[in-house]
Amino acid sequence: MLTPVPAITFSPLLPEHLIILRSGRWFHDLPRALAQQLTGLARIRQLAAGEAVFLRGDPPGGLYAVLRGTLHISSASEGPHGKLLTLLEAPAWFGELSLFDESARSHDVHAIEPSWVLQVPQAPLLQWLDQHPEHWRPMALLLTLKLRLAVAALEDQSVLAAPQRVARRLATMAEDYGLRLDTTQSRRVLRLSQEQLARMLALSRQTTNQILQDLQQRGMIRLYRGKLEILDLARLRDSAQAARH
Repeated sequence: MLTPVPAITFSPLLPEHLIILRSGRWFHDLPRALAQQLTGLARIRQLAAGEAVFLRGDPPGGLYAVLRGTLHISSASEGPHGKLLTLLEAPAWFGELSLFDESARSHDVHAIEPSWVLQVPQAPLLQWLDQHPEHWRPMALLLTLKLRLAVAALEDQSVLAAPQRVARRLATMAEDYGLRLDTTQSRRVLRLSQEQLARMLALSRQTTNQILQDLQQRGMIRLYRGKLEILDLARLRDSAQAARH
């Protein structure tokens, strides 16, 4: 006898969720009408560690944002231990690609810890955007922000040595990939294991460990189990840029 799949339950958007969303540069700069439409359609889903938001091949379900916790984006349907592409934390948005081409999902997204995710359902959002086509441009800007990050990652893969790639990725993550409104604030603690960082950069765990130990000895980071602390972001950033000169 087949075990029934539990129904997904949602809760309404709360005022404290708006504060989180407005801390992100993209949402903060949206036209009022679009921001109101997104929040009006939004619903909140709570995820357990290891639970999927969606899987590769799933039909598009809309636009998403992280409100709490950490999500893991992987390139193959191998569960939360698939090939890691990136980690997402609040107030990151994702899922916008399928708004444009309405194709099936191309990646897996899992929660790696208890997380809260905002979802704007696909059908009503597309209907509203088609009725108000002037608001497609802000959606395209979200897509281009992600494209720039992807191109930068490909460039790093091609031109930087492994130590510089590690330093640059840590600095970029500490700065929330430039997506946070307040660029003067950085994230001091990254909830990222050495194994996750190695998989993200396609490096061996041994190589990654050696690089991180060197950065720790030089006073730029401090390592803990399952996380690391940024001690000197400026020096870390300079170390990442050294190979470009």
